[in-house]
Amino acid sequence: MKIELGQTGDYAVRSVLALAVAGRRLKGREIASQMQLPEKFLPQVLATLVKAGLVGSVAGPDGGYLLTRPPGEITLLQVVEAAEGPVRSRKCVLRGGPCRLDGTCAIHDAWFDAQAALAAKLSRTTFAELRRQALR
Repeated sequence: MKIELGQTGDYAVRSVLALAVAGRRLKGREIASQMQLPEKFLPQVLATLVKAGLVGSVAGPDGGYLLTRPPGEITLLQVVEAAEGPVRSRKCVLRGGPCRLDGTCAIHDAWFDAQAALAAKLSRTTFAELRRQALR
């Protein structure tokens, strides 16, 4: 099993990191260039972040994208879930349906505890911390 971001999640995290590091409004092409992202797909990713309220956009020749809050108030969990949906699954690993539908499976507690730990770590990780790491 792999625990990894999909393409949209990857691009979303890198976009928010670029904005956090810059500390100012950036054009989409600047984000794409700095983070080595395809310019063509980036507006869709940024629109998702705008819809989630994490990024704002300003139209026009002097426009661009900016964080709506300080980087210390935006968590990795918020960005990942905005792009990819909930980190925690309600689906039973063994049965394929909702857990507890007809009883708890044998690995329920271990699996859901692991998901909770991942979500907790992502929710404690802010883009201010990631910015500091990126600037080292």
